Amino acid sequence: MAGSTFGNIFKITTFGESHGAGVGVIVDGCPAGLLLDASDIQKDLDRRKPGQSKFTTQRKEDDEVEILSGVFEGKTLGTPICLLIRNTSQRSKDYGAIKDTYRPGHADFGFDAKYGFRDYRGGGRSSGRETAARVAAGAIAKKALKELGINVFAYTSSVSSIECDLANFDLNEVSNNMLYMPDAQAAKKASELVEEMRKKGDSVGGSVTLIAKGMPAGVGEPVFDKLDAKLSQAIMSVGAVKAVEIGDGIKASLSCGSQNNDNFYMNDGKVSVKTNHAGGILGGISNGADIVLKAYFKPTPSIYTEQSTVNNKGEDVNIKIEGRHDPIIVPRAVVVVENMAAIVLFDGLLMNATSSMDKIKKLY
Repeated sequence: MAGSTFGNIFKITTFGESHGAGVGVIVDGCPAGLLLDASDIQKDLDRRKPGQSKFTTQRKEDDEVEILSGVFEGKTLGTPICLLIRNTSQRSKDYGAIKDTYRPGHADFGFDAKYGFRDYRGGGRSSGRETAARVAAGAIAKKALKELGINVFAYTSSVSSIECDLANFDLNEVSNNMLYMPDAQAAKKASELVEEMRKKGDSVGGSVTLIAKGMPAGVGEPVFDKLDAKLSQAIMSVGAVKAVEIGDGIKASLSCGSQNNDNFYMNDGKVSVKTNHAGGILGGISNGADIVLKAYFKPTPSIYTEQSTVNNKGEDVNIKIEGRHDPIIVPRAVVVVENMAAIVLFDGLLMNATSSMDKIKKLY
């Protein structure tokens, strides 16, 4: 299978299936000398792991990370870092009844069409379980960014049609509710909606907003590898993401140039922008403003309501999915979006280190 590797210098390769022995990632290109131990990675895995509330799948995984290589005496060696997260709570029998049936909203049919067979146990490689490996790799990138004064954070900005109100915005509130929303009132309404859907055996979608503060100007490429293009690729590669916006996104198409352009001005000797409709990126290159991105997630496709589908014999059948599933994906996806963005930003910084002779001369 191609397509399990992402990045240029800071490069990650994930491996493993939902119901296999475990999932993991090999991180290549991490500079030597970064202070790192398992606790740096574990705190982010704990944010993503299942079974934390009634709004997440009740599959109980500790998601304990093991560092198999690349770290010695608490520092990265500059060699490949291998991280392993063992699966300990698989219930593959839950999927036996659907091994020949294509679940609506899932990758089952596509896998069969491509490979001729598939791992039907929880989706195998296409399962959301794979994102645990991404989170582990992104935790390393995020720690490196913090050493450079760059802070990357994300939160749930909407659940179905319920959106956070900027007038009630409080980042401290994110850790106070099960949906990771920075608006207590919106979180209350959204929780009631998700609970209603959960009892009905249905699900809902939502959105996640990401902000990166402290990113310097001049990072990114001007053509195919634009910084916003790489961020979009990274986030769109997360299962269930159906759209990504940078800055004002769709709203920019409803604006006019005089409103949408971010005027420059000098701020203590530094070029800054008065507004940030562009989301911190112009022409594929960062402009020094906050990088702002929004990702939209579809409802969880695994629902307990009976649905119509087909099987691999070409017969029309009905299906009722068993197992343990999230009534909403968004809360657990917050840290996934955060860490995938961190991977792109740190990789971009490493690539930028050799973008001019002046930078190379400073280094050597």
